[in-house]
Amino acid sequence: MDMPKIIYPVIITILTLSAGCVPQAELVKLRNEMNDLRSDVKNVKGRVPDLSGIEKRQDRLETDIKSTTDLQKTIADQGARQDQLVTDLQIMQGKLEENNFRMKELAQKLDDKTYKIAELGSRIEQLENKLSSTPSGTAAQEKKPEAKTLGPSEAYQQAKIDYDKGNFDLAIAGFENYLKQFPDASQADSAMYWIGECYYSRKAYNKAIEEFSKVIKNHPKSEKAPGARLKIGYSYQNEKNNTKAKENLNRVVKDYPASKEAELAKEKLKKIGK
Repeated sequence: MDMPKIIYPVIITILTLSAGCVPQAELVKLRNEMNDLRSDVKNVKGRVPDLSGIEKRQDRLETDIKSTTDLQKTIADQGARQDQLVTDLQIMQGKLEENNFRMKELAQKLDDKTYKIAELGSRIEQLENKLSSTPSGTAAQEKKPEAKTLGPSEAYQQAKIDYDKGNFDLAIAGFENYLKQFPDASQADSAMYWIGECYYSRKAYNKAIEEFSKVIKNHPKSEKAPGARLKIGYSYQNEKNNTKAKENLNRVVKDYPASKEAELAKEKLKKIGK
């Protein structure tokens, strides 16, 4: 409230009345009214808040809001970058899986070609030996054609078909024959793994652990290694050996953190306790 605007009319009135010989009582009354006005002005001023303090608080609030907005923007930017990284990783993972699939196909074709070369070399050697041992002028006796043997890819696929059909005994025999005939073939790690799966499906958990352990021991970098370690954990859990089960499941999480087997291991650990 503007104090001078209130007081000036009162003063003018007093001067005017004084000039006209206003009675003493009227003068006292006017003075009292002026004092009352001054008191009212003082009271009004007391009720008006300190605007400087409010302005300071407002400044701090605006600063806090700006900081919060900047933080939200930073978090949003980081979230966007993280989303992009996840997308990039998924794309890379897809390309890696595609490349692995193609490499496996090429490796199997190479297995087959290597086997055919070895087979042809053996047949040529047999023919040369037969020709060199046949006396001149003597007709070579015809030999019955040998039964056709399966190549690496055919032998593996036949065993896998038996597994898919639930013919676990035939599948085990097929995979073991594959490993015996082609120990260095590209699918040796997978053959070992599927033997373990056959025993696991038959609930022969001790044998399953033994076969899965061969995968990890002989092919530690194989893509089948995470699954083999996971199934060892499952097998121990089915055998009620939770200590060994948790040990192997935690190994899956530690050794293969980005794998789908790690997520399965975490879920199983929640059920049996870490």
